[in-house]
Amino acid sequence: MNNKVAELRQEYSTRELSEDQVNSDPLKQFDIWFKEAVECKLPEPNIMSLATVTHEGKPSCRIVLLKGYDERGFVFFTNYTSKKSIDLQEHPYAALTFLWLDMERQVRIEGGVEKIAESESDTYFNSRPAGSRIGAWASPQSQPISKTELLDNERDFEQKFAGIEIPRPPFWGGYLVKPEMIEFWQGRPNRLHDRIVYTKSSNTSWKIERIAP
Repeated sequence: MNNKVAELRQEYSTRELSEDQVNSDPLKQFDIWFKEAVECKLPEPNIMSLATVTHEGKPSCRIVLLKGYDERGFVFFTNYTSKKSIDLQEHPYAALTFLWLDMERQVRIEGGVEKIAESESDTYFNSRPAGSRIGAWASPQSQPISKTELLDNERDFEQKFAGIEIPRPPFWGGYLVKPEMIEFWQGRPNRLHDRIVYTKSSNTSWKIERIAP
């Protein structure tokens, strides 16, 4: 074992979290924490890890960007032929993790996944910079490709859509993660962290409990 790695430690003590502090609705509690992360000017507070499972039951994880959330759940966008999308076609279930280290906070989310309406994907796609819209067309995400081929694709689509509105590719759009479990983690001294977990008990209610760190 590399002792230098094993000896790395960070003590957490700036905040605490208790059951009587949190909102009864975890989506509203997430909104409170997310807005606080934005107000603290954390770099890209919408960065999250997205974990999926392959058809062989092997986990796969990557970083993506949260692009929206509401009472339904959490939205991100991707190529529908990407590896993550293939995983979700096989097993429409995912886990998300947000880490706001400067605030000594983490949020974990688990739930089923479904595609959002095409109209919602259109609205977001049309709000993206032109270069990002061209990139969606040019990249066969997760497929082998050379740098030259990728740049050639980009140039070809720039020419194809020159002077006209760039449409959303039919193979690109959004997913909604519908939470069944949300955990709010607040760092505390001596690794005795606060962990408040919401578990969905019905369509409209959540069970709230503290779990051991």
